[in-house]
Amino acid sequence: MLLRGKTAVISGAASARGIGLATARRFAAEGARVAILDLDGAAAEAAAKSLEAISGEPHIGLTCDVADQKSCAKVIEAIAAVFGQIDILINNAGITQPVKLLDITPADWDRIQNVNLKGVLFLSQAVIPHMRRRKSGSIACMSSVSAQRGGGIFGGPHYSAAKAGVLGLAKAMARELGPDGIRVNCVTPGLIGTDITAGKLTDEMRAKILEGIPLGRLGQAEDVAGIYTFLASDLSAYVTGAVIDVNGGMLIH
Repeated sequence: MLLRGKTAVISGAASARGIGLATARRFAAEGARVAILDLDGAAAEAAAKSLEAISGEPHIGLTCDVADQKSCAKVIEAIAAVFGQIDILINNAGITQPVKLLDITPADWDRIQNVNLKGVLFLSQAVIPHMRRRKSGSIACMSSVSAQRGGGIFGGPHYSAAKAGVLGLAKAMARELGPDGIRVNCVTPGLIGTDITAGKLTDEMRAKILEGIPLGRLGQAEDVAGIYTFLASDLSAYVTGAVIDVNGGMLIH
């Protein structure tokens, strides 16, 4: 098992069809103790409970608003008290909004930036001291292909800007935290079949999108979960500051 004996914190992981929960399931199968964080605390608890059938071990689900620094600090201390250590952080929480540039309001901008970018900062700030004490840790951050290609399908320009910010923040974190034994990397998914895209993709849209994907299919949450598992494990022990594309070839650099 790749993650036996490790404790992982995953934000935004309560959605049944989401990347976060798919990652939590994969981590539990690999032996990790998992703390699921979500704005919906009841859903987080239920998601954590569901992992017990996979590993036979207890996991926890807690309420957390990643855009609130105090909320992040409080929940991380609670996790450390239960599990004794934090080895892995997956900054997965995110929201999107399909809107054109001139229609973005100040409130829209703040909401998208707060969750997608500020949330990465606040949750990482809460976790890093625990990793520093042990001189070990892996942080993986959710960005997006939209940050690389200047726009996506379901996210507006403010979403692309936030996800581009995640890339810059993660690389700066990797450089600063490397001497502490903490690795920081980014994942940039393409179009993944989750609740965010459910019901919004017409047959015509799907066909057009598939024309630009060499692997000829849309991504699944499990595709991203596999990459998160690699980055969380010792298989990537000499990888930091990296950006890993999971897009089926939609964007080839």
